Amino acid sequence: MVRIAQSSPIILTAPGIRRGALLLAPVALFFIPFGLAFGVAASTKGMAATQSMVLSLLAFSGSVQFSTLDLWHATIAYGTLALVVTAVNARHVVMGAALSPWINRLPLRQRLPTLALLNDANFAACQTAFRSGERDMGLLLGSGLVLWAGWVLGAVAGAFAGTSIGDPVALGFDVVMLCFLAAMVAGQANRPLSLVPVLVGAAVAILTLPLLPQGWNVIVGAFAGGIAGSWFHA
Repeated sequence: MVRIAQSSPIILTAPGIRRGALLLAPVALFFIPFGLAFGVAASTKGMAATQSMVLSLLAFSGSVQFSTLDLWHATIAYGTLALVVTAVNARHVVMGAALSPWINRLPLRQRLPTLALLNDANFAACQTAFRSGERDMGLLLGSGLVLWAGWVLGAVAGAFAGTSIGDPVALGFDVVMLCFLAAMVAGQANRPLSLVPVLVGAAVAILTLPLLPQGWNVIVGAFAGGIAGSWFHA
């Protein structure tokens, strides 16, 4: 369990936001082709450019947005759509819980916009910084803002370009995020037992992939990894 001395103030500053943006600016460049791919895919599914742009501005969840395209028909099953969004984004519950020792000490007016931009990349980078003593939540907000900007920029370009630019995934951009997260996990593996939750969660997620609906294998893997981590750190 993470314990933070009450004498260590949790702050959110403009310099912290700037540092967060600079920290993940290189990763944000690779969010552009992801957004581009979504904009192109949305246009092929019959989604208007304005619709895909608004969705990207408000949702900022690539996996969810791609999942919704399979449900984009003349008649939309809103209940099914809600379940898909909940399942795919359920990992944010785990990420929010991991950040709670720091983020919950911010005023609500600062906490909500910061968490609205939470994603896998800035969680992985910022949690490591917070555990190492960082106390400026601007790092989380700034990194989220720059990643969101990269995603929206790509989505807007893809929405207007349509299918004329081909498939950006064919260039190999789809593996960049996987490599980044793998590097972040490896950097925190300072002893063999710290890898146990990662290996257990990954194994369960992979084994249940063909057995569960899209996204649910990630949730099951996260719970399995959490249980394994609690067991070995008890």
